[in-house]
Amino acid sequence: MTAKVILNPYAGRWKALNRLSEVETVLQEAHIEYELTITESPGHGTSIAFQSVVKGFNPIISAGGDGSVSEVVNGMMMAIKDNTELQMPSLGIMPLGSANDLVINLELPTDLKEAAKVIATGNIHKMDLGLVHNRYFDNNSAVGLEPTITLIQQDIKHIHGVLRYLLATFIGISRNPQWTMHLEWDDGEYHGPLTLVTVGNNPLTGGLFYMTPHADPFDGLLTFVYGYMPTRFEILRLLPRTMKRGKGSYIENPNIHEINTTWLRIRSKTPTPIHADGEIQSDAIQTVEYRVIPGCLPLLMK
Repeated sequence: MTAKVILNPYAGRWKALNRLSEVETVLQEAHIEYELTITESPGHGTSIAFQSVVKGFNPIISAGGDGSVSEVVNGMMMAIKDNTELQMPSLGIMPLGSANDLVINLELPTDLKEAAKVIATGNIHKMDLGLVHNRYFDNNSAVGLEPTITLIQQDIKHIHGVLRYLLATFIGISRNPQWTMHLEWDDGEYHGPLTLVTVGNNPLTGGLFYMTPHADPFDGLLTFVYGYMPTRFEILRLLPRTMKRGKGSYIENPNIHEINTTWLRIRSKTPTPIHADGEIQSDAIQTVEYRVIPGCLPLLMK
């Protein structure tokens, strides 16, 4: 069958278009028959993916970064939801982003030639997705401090990459935003002050941070972490430990809690921003509902 390649030219700090010929070369060397379309604006990848599923392309290949993959995944899922007679195609990833969190989480190759070989093998693993307010996410979502930092990052124009995210993190911590929330999940609940609630399908986000270090995208569950740190100093002390997945992780702090669940409901006394896969969904929301969609995404892996 013919693959549809959806290339985001703005991925990798606007360098992805320069790698177009490399993408095409490695796909041809891997003997993958394909049709390639370049996205033109934010959200375009979703509409292309939707139409590609309807037209019977298989696999769908996202050539871009984490945001590009998220757009493609949402288009694929929306097409199947609206056309129940269609079969879900598999997803392949050609990593062209600056962080490539999903690729790293899944231990997929970051080298394009090796990525094309993985796609050509046709080995499929069915991955879970998260769903929040009609938006699917493959990697992570959050309310509270994390999307507040994302909003700050969007306003920083002259610094890029990990340095920009770190600067935004320090600015966000210096403002010390706090919320009062009521959380409910499969077998528990919490009511009280919170600094963050982060929901993971995978462990790594932002290129550096293991916000849900024990998340597993193939276990049929979402992993969420909630916690309250009342002072800037306490948050700053905890920050380096968010970069550790194993021993020494921030979830070892008694004020931080990591939970596995199939659903999570959040009610916040005051508005909070929310992001899904790094994209702000709202800058002021008070009721949020998450649920897992188990094994719904056929992913081409090793």
